[in-house]
Amino acid sequence: MVKPPEIRPSEASRKGQFKKGQSGNPGGRPKSIKEVKEAAREHTLLAIERLAHWARSNEPAASVAASNALLDRGWGKAPMKFDDDDGGQIRIVIERGY
Repeated sequence: MVKPPEIRPSEASRKGQFKKGQSGNPGGRPKSIKEVKEAAREHTLLAIERLAHWARSNEPAASVAASNALLDRGWGKAPMKFDDDDGGQIRIVIERGY
């Protein structure tokens, strides 16, 4: 495991944010992340086979969990709709402020 760089208090402003033009992760994402992803993807078929095994099991909790995992990976998660208490739609706005 790659140890994240140590951040000294003098490198950040009083609010805990870094000074303009200064990164909290100057080395970038560790290269080992890519290797871990590649290694995990080599076991995709095994993982799907195991999920299918448990989806067919007679243990309800395991069967439901495995079935949900297979459906989510095969078809994507179902979209979620948010309503307020009166059944009206809720609008969520995310703005990036600087």
